[in-house]
Amino acid sequence: SQLGDTLCRGQESVVTLPEEEPTAAGVSAKPLAEPAYVRRAALLNGIDEFDAEYFGMNPYTARMMDPQQRLFLQTAWHAFEDSGYDPASYDGVIGAFASSTASGYLMDNLLSHRDTKTMVGEGITVEMFNLVLLNDKDYLATRTSHELNLRGPSLSVQTACSSSLVAVHLACQSLLARECDMALAGASAIRVPHRVGYTYEPGAMV
Repeated sequence: SQLGDTLCRGQESVVTLPEEEPTAAGVSAKPLAEPAYVRRAALLNGIDEFDAEYFGMNPYTARMMDPQQRLFLQTAWHAFEDSGYDPASYDGVIGAFASSTASGYLMDNLLSHRDTKTMVGEGITVEMFNLVLLNDKDYLATRTSHELNLRGPSLSVQTACSSSLVAVHLACQSLLARECDMALAGASAIRVPHRVGYTYEPGAMV
């Protein structure tokens, strides 16, 4: 995996951002001028890339889908390829245990140019339903199961910072309980806007 290769090489994944990048991503001048603003980030290349046609999705659906969900789908398919198993022809039952963070893509890219009061007043329109369906973390496991034809337990896991480890734990429990013959477990987290730093506060998590 990319993470494994990075760890073996002892490579630092957090980089210093050029001064212009947070500005280009929409960070205003005031926080950037503060000494506590840290221009460092763990970046992931190609978060805007997705082979929609391969997964049978139209361009609209792909554009509206959270990059975290797109990344999870692609990585899940690679995991099956690397394992030598094809979900479409596998005789047993495959489960999915998945997690992602809340969608910054939804807030920053998809809702930022919409009138939130109008959206609230209109209720759940078809467009709003699609936005939720394609970005809400609760749909990650079931979307993956649907797209890859997995027929076992399908659980989206949310336990804050421990979510990915709990997903692996639940996958192991499901295997031991013989609820499934194979289990896919993992998590996806992409910060959007992506090329930005953060404000340091003493005693805070970051």
